[in-house]
Amino acid sequence: MKSLYSIIRPLVMALALFAVAMAITSRTASAQGTGPPPIAAKAEKESMLNIYQKGGWIMHFIALSSIVVIAIISFCAMKISRKAMLPSGFEKSLAIAFTNQDVSSAMKLCEGNESSLSHVVRETFTKAAAGVSVYSKADLEAVAAETIFHEETKYMLWVNMLNALAAIAPMMGLLGTVSGMIGSFDQLAAGASKPSDFAGGIGEAMITTAAALIVAIPSMLAYFVFKNMLQSLISQLALSSSSLISRFVTGMDPVADHAEA
Repeated sequence: MKSLYSIIRPLVMALALFAVAMAITSRTASAQGTGPPPIAAKAEKESMLNIYQKGGWIMHFIALSSIVVIAIISFCAMKISRKAMLPSGFEKSLAIAFTNQDVSSAMKLCEGNESSLSHVVRETFTKAAAGVSVYSKADLEAVAAETIFHEETKYMLWVNMLNALAAIAPMMGLLGTVSGMIGSFDQLAAGASKPSDFAGGIGEAMITTAAALIVAIPSMLAYFVFKNMLQSLISQLALSSSSLISRFVTGMDPVADHAEA
């Protein structure tokens, strides 16, 4: 039930944001109108659904990409954080266990925790115990580094998807622009001469461009934010893992030992 809720919540948030985005697009389109006052008044009363339909078939793909973007941003916000990757209380409990060189207690703590630090500790001591009869610092640090790299790769997959969507969305908007201009030129070739004859194609071109930018700009911003956050957290994860390994090997707090020296 908890996992189902975590999936449904981002989708609901995505639909809500899309509705807000289309409202902004509707107001922008109305504000840019240059026709007579009666036409402008009519444009202001246009519903979001009408604006969406005027964008043409490409709007379906832009809407779908906006839902995917919101879902990924929600996932990254929940997973790429210090609370999720390096919970302070859990880290302190592990520090006490490793200072006492109590591996069994540390592994029990990891069983009920799904943080990145828990994965690193669990994989490190499981693999080291299976491969060597005596725990050595070099073996532990090598396995920890491998697991940390896996954790970084796992989350960077989602962060990079934001970058990909930020690049793809403007391309979809450009495709909608081209489609709208083709429609306008078809009207011109058919002998149309009134501005209203070209309004449909031009409206499609502008709406798809605006909608695509509404998707692309937050995607690119979120990409850089989460990328920097992940790099910082991975660095802290490596430092914390090294400290825990030193505690286990020496049976002392390396920070306190250094301060006394």
